[in-house]
Amino acid sequence: MKLFTGLILCSLVLGVHSRWFSFLGEAYEGAKDMWRAYSDMREANYKNSDKYFHARGNYDAAQRGPGGVWAAEVISDARENIQRVTDLFRHGDSGHGVEDSKADQFANEWGRSGKDPNYFRPAGLPDKY
Repeated sequence: MKLFTGLILCSLVLGVHSRWFSFLGEAYEGAKDMWRAYSDMREANYKNSDKYFHARGNYDAAQRGPGGVWAAEVISDARENIQRVTDLFRHGDSGHGVEDSKADQFANEWGRSGKDPNYFRPAGLPDKY
């Protein structure tokens, strides 16, 4: 009986560790997806394309699983919060950038929910992206 109980306990512990490692791997790969979308956005330097790259980065990360969704949400929220703080220092409490931040968050949530990021793709953006 002790052996059986020990085996059950070990399998539960190993199962939890396996899920944890899977989550961390998904989060790491999701963070890389977010970085790739950011790098592509900088490289493309294409007018009105930032919402597309927001949605694409979040979409790609979310496809990794729960860890990717978590990474995309943390990175997106941090980026928008940092932008709000810098806007506050640059422009005071004028509300500068609030609408753009809301639009970015809409694109982020769109991508994370699994919807097609091409909805935000501007006409003429090279197929490379």
